[in-house]
Amino acid sequence: LAMSKIEFLSPEGLRLDGRRPEEMRQVKARVGGVESADGSAYIEQGNTKVLAVVYGPHEPSLRSRALHDRAIVNCEYSMASFSTQERRKRTRGDRRGADLSGIIRDTFESVILTELNPRSQIDIYVQVLQSDGGNLAACVNAAALALMDAGIPLKDFVCACTVGAVDGTPVLDLNYAEETARGAVFTIAVTPKEGKIVLAELSSRIHQDKYADLQDLGINGCKALHGILRAVVLERVAELVPSAHR
Repeated sequence: LAMSKIEFLSPEGLRLDGRRPEEMRQVKARVGGVESADGSAYIEQGNTKVLAVVYGPHEPSLRSRALHDRAIVNCEYSMASFSTQERRKRTRGDRRGADLSGIIRDTFESVILTELNPRSQIDIYVQVLQSDGGNLAACVNAAALALMDAGIPLKDFVCACTVGAVDGTPVLDLNYAEETARGAVFTIAVTPKEGKIVLAELSSRIHQDKYADLQDLGINGCKALHGILRAVVLERVAELVPSAHR
């Protein structure tokens, strides 16, 4: 007997985890906590959990790399060996990790006011502690919070989320089962104030007709997420400056 195809949307239009197509998973985040770093943040988006730490601005590790007009942004993405059900081998030099490191670095190079700290280096380290879809988006969100915690000047907030088509229906914030089922995964990051797209990463080709709908859903998701993450930052500010919330 052939295995029956999993239906990712019920006749009522609900996903396997009970969410509506345009509904995000629960988001929990906190800023700070890693005392040895200049900035840090932890985020949970559903069952995906990410830690980000930031060091800098500091003198470049290689003085020959120093730029006279701006700071260098360095980024390292990694996954904990226990982050998935199949225990991962340590793959420090894996290609996908290097690709994601570059994507995250490029995203923040466009947002950090690097010209304010010439001849310096800013290091962003993100680690996926538990993986259940939307890893890149969660890493961008955690890194944005950690950069703010470190006091790194940014042009704007950065918020990211994933979108994709499940059984032909655009859905927001895909979990692992949805990501690996079929169809493309679209990771999008925007700066809420400017409304500028600073990251648009597609896992595979999608039909041009579907692109606009997915992009609009992603932008709306990022705007909703901004409200949640902004509240987390304001809470942190109130902790550090007790009079700030008065």
